[in-house]
Amino acid sequence: MFTGIIVGVGRVASIVEREGDLDLGFDAPLLDVTRLGLGDSIAVQGVCLTVTRLEGSVFHADVSRETLAKTTLGSLAPGSRVNLEPCLRAGDPLGGHLVSGHVDAVGSLVDIRPDARSWRLAFEVPQALARFVAPKGSICLDGVSLTVNGVRGRRFDVNIIPHTRAVTTLGERAVGDAINVEIDLIARYLDRLNNTREE
Repeated sequence: MFTGIIVGVGRVASIVEREGDLDLGFDAPLLDVTRLGLGDSIAVQGVCLTVTRLEGSVFHADVSRETLAKTTLGSLAPGSRVNLEPCLRAGDPLGGHLVSGHVDAVGSLVDIRPDARSWRLAFEVPQALARFVAPKGSICLDGVSLTVNGVRGRRFDVNIIPHTRAVTTLGERAVGDAINVEIDLIARYLDRLNNTREE
């Protein structure tokens, strides 16, 4: 479990293909890697991965074909910058919202506009996810917990303050870029409960 509060930005250190899936190495100098252990969960661009190896400030994770197909991790290249968040521990502050690291879909950035000192970013998600996005609700984009400003059909927008632009990869995004989207956990379970009653 995560909160969507990015602890540091790292870089892809290595990409090794292993029988159809990937072993990815991430250099995380801004993380306290002594906090990481083999088998621990860590969110990379909002995707929950398992630490399989540690080498100094670099940790490795296996990425399955399913994850490569359903997230943006397959498009990473050596040197790509990634948002990182270690798993939540009992007693840690819950500064964002509850995030599982299970990406629901890949969306796309469709518009960027300045808004005073902030930036307003508009995204589009697949139609099946649109009903889960609500004004002033929570959403996780590339691992970052954000508040939805407005919704129009499949499109929604969020406000990115200067701090978020500086400490995450969102400030580097351009129109047309793909982004990992995780809807709010509560919305997902409420929808499932509602549909179960109708079956």
